[in-house]
Amino acid sequence: MTTIIDHSVELAKAGANVSTRWQALWFVARRYPLGAIGAGIIIIFTLTALFAGWITPYDPTATNARASLAVPSSAHWLGADFMGRDILSRIIGGAQISLAVGIGATVLGLSVGIPVGLASGYYGGWIDLIVQRFIDIMQSLPLLVTALVMAASLGPSLRNTIIAIAIPLVPSIARMVRSNTLALKEMPFVEAARAIGINETWIAARHVLPNTLAPLIVLATAQFGSAILVEGVAVVPGPRRAGALSVLGPHAVGNRRPNTSAPRRGW
Repeated sequence: MTTIIDHSVELAKAGANVSTRWQALWFVARRYPLGAIGAGIIIIFTLTALFAGWITPYDPTATNARASLAVPSSAHWLGADFMGRDILSRIIGGAQISLAVGIGATVLGLSVGIPVGLASGYYGGWIDLIVQRFIDIMQSLPLLVTALVMAASLGPSLRNTIIAIAIPLVPSIARMVRSNTLALKEMPFVEAARAIGINETWIAARHVLPNTLAPLIVLATAQFGSAILVEGVAVVPGPRRAGALSVLGPHAVGNRRPNTSAPRRGW
């Protein structure tokens, strides 16, 4: 029995009929629904951070003794903390710092780690030896501990916090770029470029580096989240930190238990 294939249907499934950018976007969203959902979450988070000043119902730093430890209600959707500050407003306002720290630390880590890993893997020799031993020392320390030590050494500010979080991200970036460079520099297209007399630095930057971007994008995405988590623990100073709300625990909302530490009268 012969199966008749409708080529127009198959071409439509492959996206051949897409003619505008909106159609292309809708085609990709239907083909990769999970990726589209993730992109939507990121877009919502970014827009919330950018327009935090216009959408927060209260001033994130304003205190209100009457609303201290208020439970979630129509006035305070997520409740209030022990100082009467609206939790929802603090989360939205703190998203600006979280986004700035995440993007800044990731970009700075990539800016340092990519050239270090590329030089280590492509040139080898004593450069690779020195770089890798230094990276071994850095990777022996946990990310959070290293970031806290760097933040304490540099001082409390947003710029120093970005630097403190970016430095521990460099070793993993450099290692990934190096491992890919070691494999790519032996490929035939690199040998062909050398044969026609192209400069070694140009070969590394123009032909080797672009082929390392696929795994690097995945790593940068993961490190972006790690940077925000580290920022949320104890690094960024100030009252508008969104991540720091996670460490408030039972003292954040609705904790009106009696003081059990007060002395009791015995009978």
